[in-house]
This record gives sequence, C-alpha cells and structure tokens, in this order.
Amino acid sequence: MLILHKFNNINGLMDADAIIIGGGACGLMCAVQAGFLGKKVIVLEKAEQPGAKILISGGGRCNYTNLLATEEQFISANRHFLKSAFKQWTVEDTISFFETYGITGKEKTLGQLFPDGKNARDVVAVFTDLCRELEQEIRCQSNVMDIEKTADGFTVTYERNGKTKKLRAEKLVIATGGLPIPKMGATDFALRFARKHHLAIVETAPALVPLTITGKDEAWYAQLSGNAVFCEISNERIAFEESLLFTHWGLSGPAVLQISSYWRAGETINIDLLPHKNITEIIEQERSKQGKTLLSTLFNRYYTRKFTDALGKFLPMEKQVAALTKADMDLIHATIHLFKVKPAGDKGYDKAEVMRGGIDTNELSSKTLECKKIPNLYFGGECVDVTGWLGGYNFQWAWASGFVIAQNL
Repeated sequence: MLILHKFNNINGLMDADAIIIGGGACGLMCAVQAGFLGKKVIVLEKAEQPGAKILISGGGRCNYTNLLATEEQFISANRHFLKSAFKQWTVEDTISFFETYGITGKEKTLGQLFPDGKNARDVVAVFTDLCRELEQEIRCQSNVMDIEKTADGFTVTYERNGKTKKLRAEKLVIATGGLPIPKMGATDFALRFARKHHLAIVETAPALVPLTITGKDEAWYAQLSGNAVFCEISNERIAFEESLLFTHWGLSGPAVLQISSYWRAGETINIDLLPHKNITEIIEQERSKQGKTLLSTLFNRYYTRKFTDALGKFLPMEKQVAALTKADMDLIHATIHLFKVKPAGDKGYDKAEVMRGGIDTNELSSKTLECKKIPNLYFGGECVDVTGWLGGYNFQWAWASGFVIAQNL
C-alpha cells in the first residue's frame, strides 16, 4: 500500500522533512518507518549501494536479529539506555516486519535468526523496495562535506558525481555507522561531527575482532591454523561458550570475537578447552578400565590429532595413563581447563565487525535518540556507544534505533 507524504515544501525552502546521513541498517529502517508515517526523507549514502554492511554480514546470509536480545547482551557506559528503544521496537517487531515482506527467520544457534531460504540481498531489497514505494530517496555515492545548523533546521552540503549540492530539512539523522571495514566505506563522520560540536564520545576501539599472537608462542598457534575447538573463554568480566579458531596469526572464531569486545591490551584470557567435563576424572576412569592407553590416544577422542600433537609441547602425550604422576595430572588439568593466552593485540578495524564506544548516550534522549544539545538532530546505530554481542544483536539495535528516530521526525 502506498502511503502519501504529508510533506509540504513551503516556499521551496525545505527539500524533505529529514535528511538521513547513512544508508545502512539504521538509516534504511528509519527511512521506511518515516515513510509509513507520511514523512519525506532523503538518505545520503557514501557507498555505491545502500546496506553494504548488511550484504556481507553472516557471510552474505545476514543474521538479522537474535531471539534472546535484551540490554544484557550489550556493552555501553549506560546499558540501561537501551531499554526504551527495545520496548518501542522488540525482537518480535523485527520478526513480524520481515515476515510481512517475505523473509521468515530460521534459528541456527544461540537464538541467531537467519532468513530461511533467502539471504542478505533479500534483506536489503526489503528496504530499497519499500523506499521506492514510499517515494523515499536514496542518493548513493553522496559524500557529505558540511552540515550547517540554521534557525529552522539543517543545511547539508554534499558531493555527488563531481558536483557539490545542498539539501535543507528541519531534522537531521546521523546513522553513519562506525570505523570497521574501511574498504567498504566506513567513516568517522559521526565522531568528527560530535567532536566539532563538543559532544562527549566514549573511547572507541575495534570489537568482535580476531586477536593476534606474537613472540615466542606465535609458531605454536600458527601450526594449528584452521583447527577449531569448542571451549569456554573468559576474563574477569565475562565468559562465553563457543568455538575457538586457530589462525596463522592468532585466534578467531565466535568465542574469540565475543571476548574481544571485553578484552583490553595487556590482559590475559582464560580458556577451558573441555567445558562441562573434568579431564582428571576422564583419566581416572580410563585408568580403571585400561591403564595402558596413551594420553595421546585418550585426547584424540576429544580433539583433532593435530591439536593433540600440538599439546604435546606441554603434556606427556606418550605416557600411558597409568604412569601419569600427580605432577603430570596437575599439569594436564591446568593446561586443559586453565589454558592462558595473552594476546599481543587485535586485527584492527579492517577485520572488526563493529566498533566499541561512540557517541556518549548521555548526549541523547533514550526515548527519542534526539541530541540534547542540538534539537532536531538524532544519532542511531553503530555510531552510538551501544555495542552488541556477535549473533544479530547489533542489527536489532540498528532496527530499533531507526524505528525510534522515525517516530520523532
């Protein structure tokens, strides 16, 4: 159903009710929801097509929300900030919205919803098709150069196709995302704007990012490249149970990406390589049945042969279990259940999925996401100090923030 806009360009002064800078998940949802309310918006997107980050998410499959999403799965200086947005736009609202436009969710693991029989391109198409029907403009390859606050709104100067152009609107939305994946057009636009206007910023860093290992242990990790182990990974702040992936430069996989958001340089990470089991009890049981079993043979029941061989650097793999001493047993228990890693660093924004930190939530109304110091200016999505876990959580925040802003344009 086509909804007609109520926008009235009085004396030709305004080009739209609102200008949205950023055609990602938040910006697209905002444009569509504003259209449903009869508001005319123009989306300025720097990339060649909208939804670039959506298109690569989940390997092109797009984990578009998570059934378990609450404010508990987010990192923010003020996690309670999320509550209002998540009440206004729930996970059920996300599911219903996409089902209305032909995308049914299929749960993979840990509440992660993916399009059943469809992919990320279908998700983006929902928004581009709706924008077309609702006559909302998406202007790609538009590089915003300047924003001027005027008495009655905002004037945005941007460059497109080699020409400098201007747009005017009463309201402005900044949904330009964060710093990850610069090659896809990631930008610090929101952060630069915030600094220019003296808005507080929570320190930013790569999040959901692989971690690197250097020095004397580098070769040990590199030899295991491609091997995955289900584990519990933890630090003083939090613990996750997921798969860890060894790479030629360090550690990746869901477990490592999750803990990376909570890791700080110089800290040690703890890894339980056999969660919910006790390696000491397993060995004792094996002793009672067949004491001649080699430790390596026993370990091969739980790990790949390559990983078992690598653990031979630390453990007496060629000993029979009956011959293991108390010192051996203590070492085995510590190695398997208390394996410690001190990463050298992370792979940076090139490999990070999201940015931690951003526009301080104290600068925004939690109910509307309007900037307190600059009326009629809104921030949403990744540029705000709201960072979710791996698994569709960040998309849920993007959809919710886009919806909330649209209600107030």
